Amino acid sequence: MNRITSLLFVAMMALVACAPQPDSSRIGPDGNPLPTVYRIKARDTADIQFRMLDSVNALRLAAGASQVKLDAPLNAAAATHSRDMAVQNRPWHFGSDGSSPIDRVRRVGYTGTLLGENISETYETELETLAAWMELPQTRNVILDTNAANMGFAWFQEPNGKVWWTLVMGS
Repeated sequence: MNRITSLLFVAMMALVACAPQPDSSRIGPDGNPLPTVYRIKARDTADIQFRMLDSVNALRLAAGASQVKLDAPLNAAAATHSRDMAVQNRPWHFGSDGSSPIDRVRRVGYTGTLLGENISETYETELETLAAWMELPQTRNVILDTNAANMGFAWFQEPNGKVWWTLVMGS
């Protein structure tokens, strides 16, 4: 019996030695894995926009609000502002030309009413960004506005991986 136990122990140790070991260069001082850069490829645009739309609509339905749909002009306004924030290197609601969110949605031909704009500068995914927006009353209110019927969502990613996100809601 001892011989079988010894053989099993040796076999287990051999298997453990063969298991892939974590890359110590990817482990932080706290022992947790270091974050990886979220890389967005051009072909991911529709997937990301519809993943965000589905997530926003799930949150809206849970809050008793009607669903929204993606709107091409609002997407264009969001994309323009995301790129402009990267150029300015600061997340804020005004364009480098002094434009406001209202100015930007008018420029792209949106005929509805702008209800709000959420912005973010981060290395996180779109869903992590949405979760962060839902934690703050001001940005949560934009997402859950019961008057909203349309949503625009876009981003600009810098070569270093930083993502500038913009979500626009309109009626």
